[in-house]
Amino acid sequence: MFIDTAKVYVAAGRGGDGAVSFRKEIYVDKGGPDGGNGGRGGNVIFEASKDENTLLSFRYNPELKAGDGANGAKRQAAGRSGKDLVVKVPIGTMVRRMDGDEVLADLTMDGERVVIAKGGDGGFGNAHFKSSVRQTPRTAELGLKGDIFEAQLELRLLADVGLVGFPNAGKSSFLAVVSNAKPEIADYEFTTLVPNLGVATIDKRDVLIADIPGLIEGAGDGKGLGTAFLRHIKRVSVILHLIDAYSDDVVARYKAIRAELGKFDEDLLGRPEVVALTKTEGFDKELLDMQVSALREATDSPIFAISAQAHQGLKEVLRATVVAMHEMRAKAPAEEVVEAPKVEVITLPESKRNKGFTVEKVKGLFVVSGAEIEKFAMKTDLENYDSVNRLRDIMKKLGVTTALRRIGAEPDSVIKIAERQFPLQEPPREW
Repeated sequence: MFIDTAKVYVAAGRGGDGAVSFRKEIYVDKGGPDGGNGGRGGNVIFEASKDENTLLSFRYNPELKAGDGANGAKRQAAGRSGKDLVVKVPIGTMVRRMDGDEVLADLTMDGERVVIAKGGDGGFGNAHFKSSVRQTPRTAELGLKGDIFEAQLELRLLADVGLVGFPNAGKSSFLAVVSNAKPEIADYEFTTLVPNLGVATIDKRDVLIADIPGLIEGAGDGKGLGTAFLRHIKRVSVILHLIDAYSDDVVARYKAIRAELGKFDEDLLGRPEVVALTKTEGFDKELLDMQVSALREATDSPIFAISAQAHQGLKEVLRATVVAMHEMRAKAPAEEVVEAPKVEVITLPESKRNKGFTVEKVKGLFVVSGAEIEKFAMKTDLENYDSVNRLRDIMKKLGVTTALRRIGAEPDSVIKIAERQFPLQEPPREW
């Protein structure tokens, strides 16, 4: 079974919590803080492998989870880092985030690795917070969550040449004769239900050829098998368009497939193309000349008459594809150094500028947003008195507290940062 798309749940490891601990040894009075840091959460890493051919395994194992980091311990023992999860995928796999359609990776080389989801940082233990003015800190940080999201995997075959044409145009027969592929061949339409790859050798040069199945009129709109496999042709350098010489109207067949390619992606219409009339063994020469002449009126692409069964014209058409490949790659634009565009700097009003964060009142809560302050909040253990007060100190240093008071926050107001809630000031303790 050939599977070329899959949806997976990706979860990097959570960082370990820092420890609150004090050195306790006989004859050692007032031992200092010795709580260790938490370990980093494991990453989820995708690796392209030539040994993988489909995305089938992800249909049965859609959850990809890396290991969590261990908590810190006494004697400044750091927690171990979470184990990375290395996921092997076929060469040509693209990974997208489903919540924003962001392309995270496009793995095109064997052994290529990309970190898809990053593990969370471990929290500092109380030994980290010791200073000349803070001899016995009772503060430790929580570990952060790793990246968690759903991803769409999409396999796009990497090939030099893409075979296109109506079903039963002779694509599988051509591929079987010129390469090492062994596709299913039969005298009925839709014999090929999955893309086939083969390597043809011409003039001591290897050419990777992909048979793209399922193209019919309307394929670009979802008819037949076209939408399932048209994506594979986006990477090829040359399109080899095969047309059955026995078709009633070869020009109409040619234009129909070209229309579907353009409907799927207009860039494909500018891709180098070679056209070949197939099954020409024993075909009337005068009628064949008429077919070729009619096609020359419809396209400027080189046109050949071939027969896979009789091994006629195969070398010539392969040589033409190699020439087109060289021309395509020679035209590929060199990487240009693009000057960074000038960015207009907009100065926000004082009430909203606030150095990297925003504050607002929402349904009685005072909500603070901003990457830096949210990270501190997520690391804060709200059950630890000293840890919450440390967060309040950070808020004062960043100017958050001042901004909150400007919009009406009182000492007993509830502050919300990164889904965590606590009062602006610690209520007085009851003795």
